[in-house]
Amino acid sequence: MLRHSIMDTPIGPFTVIVSDSGAVRASGFTSDVPALLGLVHPGLVEDVRPETDPGAVGLAVRSYFDGDLTAIDDIRVEQHSGGQFMTFAWQVMRDIKPGAPVTYTQFAALAGRPAAVRAAAAACARNPAALFVPCHRVLRTDGSLGGYRWGLEVKTWLLDHERAA
Repeated sequence: MLRHSIMDTPIGPFTVIVSDSGAVRASGFTSDVPALLGLVHPGLVEDVRPETDPGAVGLAVRSYFDGDLTAIDDIRVEQHSGGQFMTFAWQVMRDIKPGAPVTYTQFAALAGRPAAVRAAAAACARNPAALFVPCHRVLRTDGSLGGYRWGLEVKTWLLDHERAA
C-alpha cells in the first residue's frame, strides 16, 4: 500500500507518495495525485490512500523549506526506470549539493558517460521524485534554467532558496 500526503509549501502544494517502508516513490509540486502516481514505474505502483501525517518525509520537507537544505538527503527513494544509466543517474543526482548546480554536460560526466548529455537530460525530465532527487539543480550548458516538470518559477525559487540558505 502507498500513502500520499499533500503539504503546503511557500511555492504551492507539494505531494509525496510514500511506500509502507517510508521510501518516496514520487513527489512533485502538484496536488494531482493520479498524475503523480503516473510517474511511478509500473513495477512500483500499488493502491494509494491519503495520509494526513507524512511522518519523517513531511518533517524533512518542512525542514528543507525552513532552511535545512540537507534534511531531504536521508530520505530513501525507490524508483526504477527500466534502464541502468537512468537509475544510476538518479542516484548520482542526489549527490549534487544545494547551491552548487551543475550543467547537463557536467551531470553526464558525473554519471560516468560524458558524451551522454541527452540521456542525462532525459534522466532529469523523467525523474519521478522531485526535490529528493534534485533535478532542479541541473542546468543547460550555457547556465540557463532549461526545463522543469513543475514550472520554471518553481525551479527558480528552489535554486534561489538554496543559494540564500
